[in-house]
Amino acid sequence: MSTAASHAQDLTLLREDLYYHQARVLLLVDAVCRAPGHQKKLDGLTKLAKLDFLLRYPALAPTVIPGLRQDDSRLHLSSEDLAEPTEVEAPMIRYKYGPWDDRYYPVIGALVARGLVKYALGRRSSVALKVTPSGQKLAQELADAADWSDVGQRCEAIAEATAGMTGNALKELIYQALANLLDRPHRQVIR
Repeated sequence: MSTAASHAQDLTLLREDLYYHQARVLLLVDAVCRAPGHQKKLDGLTKLAKLDFLLRYPALAPTVIPGLRQDDSRLHLSSEDLAEPTEVEAPMIRYKYGPWDDRYYPVIGALVARGLVKYALGRRSSVALKVTPSGQKLAQELADAADWSDVGQRCEAIAEATAGMTGNALKELIYQALANLLDRPHRQVIR
C-alpha cells in the first residue's frame, strides 16, 4: 500500500472514530440537559470527562455513584461486564485529574460546528454545553436506533444519578472508589 493510500485510510478511520465519539458525547450531553438537577446544561469539561468515563466503563458506575444500582436495567450490564469492568470498547487514559480522552476538543468542536451543541456560561465562568433543537432531534433518533439504545439508556441512568454533582465532586468520588485502578502513571490506558 502506498504512503498516500495508507494516509487516506488513517484519515478515514480517524473520521469514523470521531463520529462514534461525537454520537456518544451528544447522547450524554442531551441526557444531562434533560435530567433534573443539571440546570439544563453539562457544566464544564471535567464533568463531561468524568460522566463519559462512567458511561464508557458502565460496570464501574455503580461503584462510584451513590444510589446507582448494579441491577439498574438501563445500564445493560452483563455478567462479563461485571467480571471484567475495564474491558471496554473505548478505553480512556489516566491523566493528571483523572480519566481523560484527548479527543474531547475535536469532538466538541465538531458538535458545535454541526449545530448540534452550543456553548453556554457555566459555573464560575466555565464553559458549559447545551444541546440545540437539532441536537435534541438527532440524539432522540440515535437513542431510538438499535445500535445506540443501550448507550442512550446508560446516559439517562448516569445523568439522573449525578444530578447536582459538579465535575470536581465526580472526580473525588472516582478517586475514592477506584483508587487502585487509577494508581498508574499518567498517559496509561485504563484497563
